[in-house]
Amino acid sequence: MAQESSHRVVLVVDDNSNPFELGCATEIFGLRRPEIGRNLYDFRICSPEPRTPMRDGFFTLTGVGGLDLADSADTLIVPNRPDVETPRRPALLEAVRRAHRRGARLVGFCSGAFTLAEAGVLDGRRATAHWQWADAFRTRFPSVRLEADVLFVDDGDVLTAAGSAAALDLGLHIVRRDHGADIANAVSRRLVFAAHRDGGQRQFVERPIPDVPDESLAPLLAWAQARLDRPLSVPELAAHAAVSPATLHRRFRAQLGTTPLAWLTGERIALACRLIERGEARLDVVARSCGLGTATNLRALLRRHTGLSPSQYRSRFAAR
Repeated sequence: MAQESSHRVVLVVDDNSNPFELGCATEIFGLRRPEIGRNLYDFRICSPEPRTPMRDGFFTLTGVGGLDLADSADTLIVPNRPDVETPRRPALLEAVRRAHRRGARLVGFCSGAFTLAEAGVLDGRRATAHWQWADAFRTRFPSVRLEADVLFVDDGDVLTAAGSAAALDLGLHIVRRDHGADIANAVSRRLVFAAHRDGGQRQFVERPIPDVPDESLAPLLAWAQARLDRPLSVPELAAHAAVSPATLHRRFRAQLGTTPLAWLTGERIALACRLIERGEARLDVVARSCGLGTATNLRALLRRHTGLSPSQYRSRFAAR
């Protein structure tokens, strides 16, 4: 039987909340994980009222806990609703403030950034929201440092995601931060979703009609992932794809929302994390195996991407 987790994630829904993000949170934080052998979180849903009409009256949510559950959350996911100009309930905003004061992690999906900002917990901090509400957000909350063209923002104890699908990216990022790369990959496989999209990738990913039958990057990405132990460069990637470096940059921006070098570095770091989790203690071996060259370079990049040194990462995530 899967072990219960002591980390409680509480999702708050309110009138007109979007059901898609509710589903994303339930899928990532709420499902039992027999394939992993333990449950990652103790997940609960609550609402200020016994009956909560969801977005556009699609359905009414009943049978969930009361708002007092928010006071037991280690991670609190705040309501997101498309009527961003409608003030949130005072009791809900106070629950968010209480959670923040006692050190709970706060998460806003899509328009959830409006809830966090209205509660006053985003003042002077970085955040993101769906691109279509960027101007309205800046007008109402000028003290928040809005980053409008990214998938999600991790500002430590307050995290925000952009449009609906970015909730999955942020959710997997949180799992990776809490449980390591291997566990996050297992969850992403169950979701049949990309295991790692960096938060800095663009919200808008252009999908033009191709001038040739297939300009997909998939074959190139697979080729590069099988050679991460080698010193690959952007010109080498372009040569393998039989395009110029400029064309390769355009395709990466259009299809992945990032640059070839940023993608390659992210893949190398992800491989390094998996090697450390699986017990490789020799940093020079890890660095060579994932193409990062030296242990010094590995230490710097791992800290930049995860906030942890290799020893801290090993202590937190390595298999016992």
